[in-house]
Amino acid sequence: MRTEARVVVIGGGVAGCSIAYHLARLGWTDVLLVEQHELTEGTTWHSAGFVGQLRSTISQTRMIMYSSGLYAELAEQTGLDPGWRGVGGMRLATTPAREEELLRQASAATTYGLEMELLSPAELAARMPMLDVSDVLRAGWLPGDGYLRPDALAGALAAGARALGVTFATGTTVTGIEVVDGRVRAVETSRGRVATETVVNAAGAAAGHVGALAGVAVPVVPIKHQYVVSSPLALPPLPTVRDPDHIVYFRGSDDPETPDGLLIGGYIRTPSVCWPAAGPPLATPRSLFPAELDLFAESWAAGQRRVPALRPASIAKVVNGAEAFTPDGEFLLGETATRGFWVAAGFCVHGLAAAGGVGKVLAEWIVDGQPEYDVSHMDIRRFGRHAASRSWATEKALDAYSRYYDVVYPHTEWTAGRPLRRSAIWPRTQTAALGEKAGWERVNWFAPLRDDDPDAVRPAGWAGRTWSPAIAAECRATASVAGLFDQSSFAKLDVRGAGALAFLQWMCANDVDRPIGGVVYTQLLNARAGIEADLTVTRLADDHFRIVTSTASGVRDAAWLRRHAPADVRIDDVTGAYGCLCLWGPAAGEIVAPLVGGQLDTRFMRAGEVTLGPVPVLAQRVTFVGEFGWEFYAATEYVLTLWDLLLSSGDARPAGYRAIESMRLEKGYRVWGSDITPETTPDEAGLSFAVRADKSFLGSAALLAARGQGGPARRLRCLMLDDPTAVCLGTEPVRVDGRPVGRVTSGGYGYRVEASIAYAYLPGPVPEGARVEVGMFGRWQPATVVAEPLYGPSNSKP
Repeated sequence: MRTEARVVVIGGGVAGCSIAYHLARLGWTDVLLVEQHELTEGTTWHSAGFVGQLRSTISQTRMIMYSSGLYAELAEQTGLDPGWRGVGGMRLATTPAREEELLRQASAATTYGLEMELLSPAELAARMPMLDVSDVLRAGWLPGDGYLRPDALAGALAAGARALGVTFATGTTVTGIEVVDGRVRAVETSRGRVATETVVNAAGAAAGHVGALAGVAVPVVPIKHQYVVSSPLALPPLPTVRDPDHIVYFRGSDDPETPDGLLIGGYIRTPSVCWPAAGPPLATPRSLFPAELDLFAESWAAGQRRVPALRPASIAKVVNGAEAFTPDGEFLLGETATRGFWVAAGFCVHGLAAAGGVGKVLAEWIVDGQPEYDVSHMDIRRFGRHAASRSWATEKALDAYSRYYDVVYPHTEWTAGRPLRRSAIWPRTQTAALGEKAGWERVNWFAPLRDDDPDAVRPAGWAGRTWSPAIAAECRATASVAGLFDQSSFAKLDVRGAGALAFLQWMCANDVDRPIGGVVYTQLLNARAGIEADLTVTRLADDHFRIVTSTASGVRDAAWLRRHAPADVRIDDVTGAYGCLCLWGPAAGEIVAPLVGGQLDTRFMRAGEVTLGPVPVLAQRVTFVGEFGWEFYAATEYVLTLWDLLLSSGDARPAGYRAIESMRLEKGYRVWGSDITPETTPDEAGLSFAVRADKSFLGSAALLAARGQGGPARRLRCLMLDDPTAVCLGTEPVRVDGRPVGRVTSGGYGYRVEASIAYAYLPGPVPEGARVEVGMFGRWQPATVVAEPLYGPSNSKP
């Protein structure tokens, strides 16, 4: 047994083998993979192996597309069959809602460069005569789909890793992880201590247990997932088939134990966790749970209805195994707060499909400090401290599993695990429509008033399913008088210390060396000049700065800053200590005037301490809606009093986040995670004004090098759709002269400009005034590239 290694990978499933292989490909060959059983004997071995390349995000789709391309390379390198069966995949739609979803997926496939063909029922019947298509409205054919044999794939990856120098230690149990001063130092095993500074937790359903050994909460919830194999059937070769309206999927079986049968699986509505009690999971190799065929009856009946030849057949084999799910149904990837302790887990039944991409992304992240793809939505740091709660994670994961095949409409709010984090104005929100983000309860809109316009433009189709005329009324009230918004959920980070200014000058693309009270809008960039964060920095003292960033980005942004911070800088998350109420609109000054004690600074992007009535606040002249006004920060215990004071002092209308979203689109304000990501630069995103090129900062070399090559090849552009009721949801393809050239990052309806607005990255030469088309639910909607911002282009209102 080795006593030291550069990297220790814990878990010999397909993910662990892929990470080890990709680390070695990048030159890190001093890798030890530790597995308590033999390879794949945790959960990989019983996977159904379905590979569907079209996922809900472009990064996950790219990861799976990369995985598919890896198999030929593995076969050539190792001489082994990696188990890939490229039989294609068919998705069925039997309800109007599912057909709309299929049309939207086809549009997304266009933006991803993924081949997908829509079929009529007659065309489906011609291709697959063994199916009963009497209720099918449409089908989607993806020729790049297929399935994998898990043992063969893991074996090929392991062979490739061994050939590059990776060491494997099977039959070796991890008993502890040594952490000193917040950093990994060693892994304790049943065969001795291994000194290391980098550990990858790829333990699958046991990832939570392994994380606990390092004092790290990994919100993985092992849930039972069941599939069966039928008795032999006389069927021709089949593609993979998904019939989500009937919660069933199936393919032909090539299992030596059950040849010529049909493998059938599904997602039940009443799932259960595998091991309710604490203890090391997966302690027994190749373990399964007893069959629960009563729970599987719906999926079995659906399979018999879809495949008539299955009706007289019997169940020959049952596989009821553990699969690792997460609270939001997304992967868990990345480094944790414990330096050197990485996670690659929670693949929600897609571990085999994404194995190649997971290995690529994590290896790049470890070696280069940044993966090629934007995986921020998979970053384990997206969760707050509440993710350490087993009860919360379990409730959320079970809910996500039970809805796995549901049509997901925009702005749909789920109730599991709520309410959790509540701002001080919670007692005033009982009649509001509430949403949730990062555990926070947030107002989408307040109850409509009697005189609200019932004929306000309601977006057509999916965009208008979850909507209220109150959204339009709140926008118009903000523009004409004032709106009062609760943004207490926005993350707040205090940066202090003798080196705070020099540190932030290096981390921020803009110049934060402003007088005390100065507020700066800036981005944090990575070494490739991609945008890691989008935030404001307020100077409160010579050595004290406050960062305000988006609700879901606080943990991640704090981790990014701490990763680069010197010893004389301290970063504290003070989100819960302060609330934030935003008063925006032309009458904001009149509303606060009777309340002000002291001097209220009215200069844009300035901050100062005053009292409003009896409440001490930090007043910042900042806006995210393009109107005059302030963000008022107060200690949490004062916030409810401040809310009531501001509403009683004038005619401000309480308003919610759906109004903010509409108004920020009109103003051209970017949102991190959609409009801007680690893969986009400030120049591409139209944010060059927030960059001080005359100073050195992280990412400046890459940004200046790109400028020296003639500027960005693509730019984020504003589109106005001809049909005001055709509202984009995001990811829609955009074409120019009949050729797809980009995709929508965000869209919505602007009630102040009365237009449907979308943003998309388009080739740099596309001029303002150019006519383009946006693919929406099978139709190409005409639009025009327009100058931005659409609202208040002179910026005089703020």
